[in-house]
Amino acid sequence: MSNNIAIEFEHVSKQYRLGLVSTKTLSHDIRRFWITNVLGKEDPYLKIGETNDRASKGTSEYVWALRDIDFKVDQGDVVGIIGKNGAGKSTLLKLLSRVTGPTTGTIRAHGRIGSLLEVGTGFHGEMTGRENIFMNGAILGMSRSEIQSKLDEIIDFSGCERYIDTPVKRYSSGMTVRLGFAVAAFLEPEILVVDEVLAVGDAEFQKKAIGKMKDVSQGQGRTVLFVSHNMASIEQLCTRGIMLENGMIKMDGDVHNVVECYLRDNADSFTLREGTGALLFSDYSVDKDLINMGDDLEITMKVTARRPIDKWMIHINIYNANGSYTAQMITDDDPSFTITKLEPNVPVTLKCKIKNINAAPGHYRINLWSGDGYEWFDWLKECMSFSIRQGLYLGRTTTYKDDALMAFRSEWNKI
Repeated sequence: MSNNIAIEFEHVSKQYRLGLVSTKTLSHDIRRFWITNVLGKEDPYLKIGETNDRASKGTSEYVWALRDIDFKVDQGDVVGIIGKNGAGKSTLLKLLSRVTGPTTGTIRAHGRIGSLLEVGTGFHGEMTGRENIFMNGAILGMSRSEIQSKLDEIIDFSGCERYIDTPVKRYSSGMTVRLGFAVAAFLEPEILVVDEVLAVGDAEFQKKAIGKMKDVSQGQGRTVLFVSHNMASIEQLCTRGIMLENGMIKMDGDVHNVVECYLRDNADSFTLREGTGALLFSDYSVDKDLINMGDDLEITMKVTARRPIDKWMIHINIYNANGSYTAQMITDDDPSFTITKLEPNVPVTLKCKIKNINAAPGHYRINLWSGDGYEWFDWLKECMSFSIRQGLYLGRTTTYKDDALMAFRSEWNKI
């Protein structure tokens, strides 16, 4: 493996057999061992099995949680692993962390791996927080003096100082994950592997954790693999994204493009609909999936009344990936737009041009709402999305503040 490559997966697959351990399972395992290890023949069970699609029943008792995974990660890269539940994300991280082994293929990792795969991973419930810190450091191959030098930072970051000498079994899930992340990050592994566990922590801790992972990767040149369903965190932290679908890599590339592909492919699963249905949206779309700061965006939709409607209005609500309310456009705001009576079953096409969008870079989702002020006709939640990338809106290319929502032009004078 090249010196600058931290992680390498070569045609890695992981097969599981569904069902309970029984005599049948034991005899099956003995037969499999005999064929492969004693007779030296190819494992016949590798030729069977189905894709791990949890939504369908299937006909085989064998499933491929991962199938032919092949990629490399350079040292210092921050890679986001995304995909629906059951796509194989956690299995991939467990293979890398050696929690389980691959069925086929080879995995190479250069350096110590610090893993945070689920709440309480690597912790002994009867031991105190302090004792668990030393135990985890020893597992990573660190000396007691090395661990001691990081102890105060770990305790301070975790926010668990008052309970550090209390057995971990008495910790809440939030306290456990805070301490677990602090141990994984501050004991300086060359590779940091983090699963969705940060979702357990509060907003303040999540922000601290994201900042620490940025520092670990950018400041210290360490490699980070990060699994999350929070696309804002993925885009904020990662430079590269890998999208898994049914145990296989569907897309690998720039994180913004991968996130956009994921959200576009799963738009139907995100969309929720409410309302009386007196007026319904259809054929809604944005003219561009990706725009620069300061660009215009055009939204087109059809509305169809199911009974005569004299009074109506349309709201377009935009939210960032964290769910923060960003902007709203209403038909009533445009004095040149005339509200006309809608006849039943006669589709009307509407177009809204949002000019000079000065929101922060990131991913945004769109809600559509229709009503008359008293009745909600149709409400589509997260039915469309688009992304904004860093542009020259402010007259310069700079790193945008992560916690800002909008960008404003400003004039300065010395008086």
